[in-house]
Amino acid sequence: MRCPICKKEVPHEGNPFRPFCSERCKLIDLDNWLEGRYRVPDTASGKKDGPDPDAEDNSDEGNDR
Repeated sequence: MRCPICKKEVPHEGNPFRPFCSERCKLIDLDNWLEGRYRVPDTASGKKDGPDPDAEDNSDEGNDR
């Protein structure tokens, strides 16, 4: 198996940091999650990212200034 951070070959047996090769790579991965570099899509709400193409845009109406 390979470390997901540095891609170095990692033995599974006896490795307290698995699936990472070291504590350093484990902490790099944790930092990536905490800083929002990894994201899990929200599929439970049924909403798509971005604006709804079927929604009407009335933002320009009534702005006759």
